[in-house]
Amino acid sequence: MKVIEFIRKYARKSDKSRFSHFCPICSTLTFSSSYFLPLIFFLFLLFSCSTTKKLTEDEVLYVGVKKMKIEAPQKVKLNSTQNSAASGPLSVKPNNPLYSPYVRSPFPIGLWIYNWNIKKEKGFKWWLYRKLAKKPVLISDVQPELRLKMVDNAMKDFGFYGTTSRYEIIPHKRNPKKARISYWVDLPQPFHYGNVQLWGWNPPMDSIVRSYMRFSELKPGRQYDVNVLNQERQRMSDRLRNHGYYFFQPDYIEFLVDTTQGGKMADVRIGLKQGIPQNAFHPYKIGEVKVMLSGNETTGGQDTIQADQVKIIYEPPLRLKPNVITRAVKTRPGQTYSAMRQSRTQAGFVQLGVFKFANMTITVPDTVQDRLLDMQINGDFALPIETEVEVDMSSKSNNLLGPGLTLGITNRNMFRRAENFSVRLTGSYEWQIGGNKKSTGNSGLINSYELGLNFNLSVPRLLVPKLMKTKRDRREQTHFQIGTDLLNRHNFFRMISFWGSATYDFNSSTRNYHSVVPFKLNYTYLLRTSHAFDSVVNKNPAVAQSFKNQFIPSMSYTYTYDRAATYRNPNRLFWQTSVTQAGNIIAGLQYICGNHQGEGKQILNNRYSQFLKLTSELIGYKTVDNNNQLAMRIMGGIGYAYGNSKVMPYSEQFYIGGSNSIRAFHIRSIGPGSYHPRESTYSYLDQTGDIKLEGNVEYRFKIYERFKGALFMDAGNVWLLNNETQRPGGEFRIKGLLKEIALGTGFGLRYDFSYIVVRADLGIPIHAPYSTGKSGYYNIDGSFWKGLVLNLAIGYPF
Repeated sequence: MKVIEFIRKYARKSDKSRFSHFCPICSTLTFSSSYFLPLIFFLFLLFSCSTTKKLTEDEVLYVGVKKMKIEAPQKVKLNSTQNSAASGPLSVKPNNPLYSPYVRSPFPIGLWIYNWNIKKEKGFKWWLYRKLAKKPVLISDVQPELRLKMVDNAMKDFGFYGTTSRYEIIPHKRNPKKARISYWVDLPQPFHYGNVQLWGWNPPMDSIVRSYMRFSELKPGRQYDVNVLNQERQRMSDRLRNHGYYFFQPDYIEFLVDTTQGGKMADVRIGLKQGIPQNAFHPYKIGEVKVMLSGNETTGGQDTIQADQVKIIYEPPLRLKPNVITRAVKTRPGQTYSAMRQSRTQAGFVQLGVFKFANMTITVPDTVQDRLLDMQINGDFALPIETEVEVDMSSKSNNLLGPGLTLGITNRNMFRRAENFSVRLTGSYEWQIGGNKKSTGNSGLINSYELGLNFNLSVPRLLVPKLMKTKRDRREQTHFQIGTDLLNRHNFFRMISFWGSATYDFNSSTRNYHSVVPFKLNYTYLLRTSHAFDSVVNKNPAVAQSFKNQFIPSMSYTYTYDRAATYRNPNRLFWQTSVTQAGNIIAGLQYICGNHQGEGKQILNNRYSQFLKLTSELIGYKTVDNNNQLAMRIMGGIGYAYGNSKVMPYSEQFYIGGSNSIRAFHIRSIGPGSYHPRESTYSYLDQTGDIKLEGNVEYRFKIYERFKGALFMDAGNVWLLNNETQRPGGEFRIKGLLKEIALGTGFGLRYDFSYIVVRADLGIPIHAPYSTGKSGYYNIDGSFWKGLVLNLAIGYPF
């Protein structure tokens, strides 16, 4: 009846005032009855469908969890894994859930359509039924008693023996065919590990495992956890396999747990199962090491050479120098077998980048009685030349969006040492998104183009003097690059830059990466500037100085820590810190040669920059479940110009705002500090700083299949180290700092193509760091709707 009354009241001639109280946007729209009546009729069909009419007399629709209380003993705090084990079996989602078993969508479309009376298995109605209908989740499907037993079994894995629990089915107040379930789980005092002993090992194996036990997580007094036992089983097996026990398997280890000693203590004896194969009790050494290379289009048979105790069999000609092959092999004949060295050998051949595939086989030779293993590495060469044509849509942190074209050619094995030499020609047209003509000085759609030519040589080792030893087991790369870029900003300037660099990349572990740039030289030259651009920079000497033609001779070091998500710990942590210094070596050499000028020193008749810059970024990803994730980022940086420079080059200064920063504010529209230019035309040129602080929080969730959503909050700003009269309020000061932090929030939609993510984020400004004429923390001037900022971008912001 309510739906019929709704139709009678609103299905009349268009009258937009009737809908203004639903939504402010609706007050600006005009509805036509010719479109509105079919919409109302469709809604009537949906709302008039009962979600329980097809249920039998003894069936009850499950509509979620009413209450879930898991009580742990005093002084016992459940960790996230234990909480998930306790709540997971009980968290059965009803139809149309909203990211939890507690809350449902008010529009159970799947159930409504399921309850349609479908007479013919064809037509649009049948198609909708097949695509959208959802079978009702019943109380009998949930089986609450069985789920409490599942909780009891799951908590035993964490030492909680004797869990008591109960449940209650709570009928819906108005419809007895619907019900929720409440659960109560009381956990007892958990068991802890008591004595931990080795039992039944032969002396050599006992010695190896015992030497590991000091690193073990199986410590007396720690709470019992079956996951720790499983991890220890794998680690002990790995330890033995790295000491020659090739045929040993984790399943051969058993734990005998004794809980009869009282005091909630569990003694653990670590031993070996019965019936283990005899070869698992003996260590093996490496016999023959052989590399089989194929992929040459020849019919001349095979040749064999011996290099550094490695036999290389190949189809001539040999496309890799022998020392490159032997360097990738991490083990030699006569060495004790090690699973770690085997894994690193496999990775070493893959990382050379010259093979279509590379694999390994290990066999036991039949002709000798000694315990030996023959190792064979197989590699099939890929084509040496690779061409590349790439058309893409680029999205940059400065809110420039546009199509790009890349043409490239790569030689995978330039000098027969797995060197990778590539030439890339790039071009792009870009336009500003999220801005306006007034703030960018743009009089047309296309406001920027960029052309670049880049030559890169990558060598799979560190090219350092022989006196410096490098580690064979780690991944190493040396990169040499030279290139040029032409950048044209419509109505601003045209700039060309030339640059060259040498970079050493290597890892010290699976999580720690290092990048050292001992030399980089960049030269920027302004080919052309507009009158409007000159008038802006001439008013601010510091900005004008940053655009001067200049050399930037620099060196840098970057440390990266990347803890990838795993099954046991799905939360990824990423931290990257970089320090860059420019001009010190050249200034020192000139000082030695007698040039003691404080400023104005030159090389090749051009000034060079001198500065120190430090940046750091910490990103954490908290995985809630497969469809929900919390991403957090905090980043900061500081740059200090000295000696030959008063300000840092414009390309090295910090800015904020835009699609990958504070999304509620346009790129370079805030800062430094509380400074805000009176005229917004070309204002982004002087809204940069020497200090940057930024924080971001984003909750990401799945909407439907490849459609994803996000709620976010961004905060930050940039500041100057020193006060400037042309930019008042830009200096960094602790007093009043919070008022100078821009704050914005918003929501986003993303579509995941697997290989690329396209996103649209709508930013809502909350607090501007400058004076807007409005009092209070929310000081955004003007209309709320006009203050919204739409950001279109490719990929996630972080």
